[in-house]
Amino acid sequence: MRYNAIDLFAGCGGVSEGLHQAGFNVIAAIELNRNASRAYSANHKECKMFNEDIRKLDAEKIRKVLKEQPLHLLSGCPPCQGFSSMRRLNRKQEVNDGRNDLVLEYLRFVRELKPLTIMMENVPALGEYSLFKEVLSELDKMGYNPKCHIVNVANYGVAQRRKRFIMVGSLIGNLDIAKGNDHMVTVRDVIFGLENVNITTDVIHKVYPKHIPRIQKMISLIPKNGGSRKSLPPEYLLECHKKQGVGFNDVYGRLRWDNVSSTITGGCLNPSKGRFLHPEENRCITAREAALLQSFPRNYIFPIDIPKTELALLIGNALPPEFSRIQGTNIYKHLEKYCK
Repeated sequence: MRYNAIDLFAGCGGVSEGLHQAGFNVIAAIELNRNASRAYSANHKECKMFNEDIRKLDAEKIRKVLKEQPLHLLSGCPPCQGFSSMRRLNRKQEVNDGRNDLVLEYLRFVRELKPLTIMMENVPALGEYSLFKEVLSELDKMGYNPKCHIVNVANYGVAQRRKRFIMVGSLIGNLDIAKGNDHMVTVRDVIFGLENVNITTDVIHKVYPKHIPRIQKMISLIPKNGGSRKSLPPEYLLECHKKQGVGFNDVYGRLRWDNVSSTITGGCLNPSKGRFLHPEENRCITAREAALLQSFPRNYIFPIDIPKTELALLIGNALPPEFSRIQGTNIYKHLEKYCK
């Protein structure tokens, strides 16, 4: 039996890709961003995509897609910009951002659709967000017995350091968060041996930034396999990096072949945003390499008619599919146990 799932705030499809690999029938998804929804639909043609503002979407439209079938899993990742550590500058208080209230939309759909199980993923700071604590209390009152934990996806077979907050719950029995297997997948495992960017036929592998000669020379001087800007001769240090106590030491850093990558963020196609230089070649990682480090399949489709900055956001904002697959497999086994 294939169990039905719905993906709220679906982005370009990282969660749904993992759930599909776990055996779920993802029948509907909601995503406001047009380019993200295009990427999603290109890869999940069987799924009904609602490219709409979830705050204006009547749950009755989703019920029509369900066609009176049970909803086994409702998954969602409400936008997290207001309570991300970068936005809060590492302070404890949350930023007053209207998108923070979208956690209430997740709760609304749980109430109206009554899924048998639930899953939510977000930044670690979500667990301290006052409104989320209220949502958690309501889910508990509804009988979901939600479990929450902060995990690192590197412990789940993803070649990347990335701490995430995960919540699961069930109406039909005790459901725990899937544990990682602690099998480290490295940058080498994922992107070593890819064809040269100059001869590839993969248009996504051709997408990476080109630099002015001085920056290109600076990149060439950064030591291979994990080097950083700290090794540069003084004349190649950027003015903003010469000041004492300047943070963000990973900018213009190279990835290491035999370790996981740094977090693939929405700035992953800009080496001034983090450690996103190729371990060996004198360039930033490509969009395809970033997607592979996120654990997307090699043939995953992304729009090619959008700016690099938007493509980077689609990839960097996604939940790694492999992490979703492991959590989805755990939930699938739970459903098999209780749905006789």
